[in-house]
Amino acid sequence: MRKRSDFVSGLIAGIPIALGYLSVSFAFGISAVRCGLSYLEASAISLSCLTSAGQVAGVEIIAADGTLFEMAAVQFTINLRYALMGISLSQKLDTKFTLPHRLLAAYGITDEIFAVCSVREEPLTPSFMYGTIIISASGWVSGTFIGAFAGKSLPDSITSALGIVIYGMFIAIVIPAAKKSVGILFTAVLASLISISCRYLLPNLSGGFAVIICAVAASAASAILFPKEDGE
Repeated sequence: MRKRSDFVSGLIAGIPIALGYLSVSFAFGISAVRCGLSYLEASAISLSCLTSAGQVAGVEIIAADGTLFEMAAVQFTINLRYALMGISLSQKLDTKFTLPHRLLAAYGITDEIFAVCSVREEPLTPSFMYGTIIISASGWVSGTFIGAFAGKSLPDSITSALGIVIYGMFIAIVIPAAKKSVGILFTAVLASLISISCRYLLPNLSGGFAVIICAVAASAASAILFPKEDGE
């Protein structure tokens, strides 16, 4: 039997990711048009920035007329984890991964793609990662376009209801992890309390800087109170 190419293997591995991205990005598309963006602008954001939390925060900053510095600082804080994922995956790369391939593949590293690539037993080739990234990104951008287009067409009452779906996704990500780790539960609760405090005690603080304060303060406190021992 002819061996399946790495690119096709990557496409197949990315299908579940793409299907999951469709529903989440649909909600993001609705949220984006509710903040005043067109469906083409929302789709362009999803194509150029594959990060759900970063995109949601970014759109809120745009809607609030935030500064470019604020946008850059928020994106750096939220998406710093992708640099760590890239460092981890660099230990599994095939010798075919030249510098140009590394730069291209870095664009598509997300939590789900990292998970798929990290458990692959064979060395990661450019073809495999490109296949996984292309199908996953296609699902993300397609879902955004459909959601944004629907958001322009559906009544406000429906789009308002659907707009909270993406926040439901964040809750669904945190709850299972929080059940297994006191540190994660503490971080989530503390970040929520800090966010509420910023909202009522510092009403003039922009949403972008509130995100930075919540993320940095909660993660720093968790790192001090619940340090992880070095593994192998």
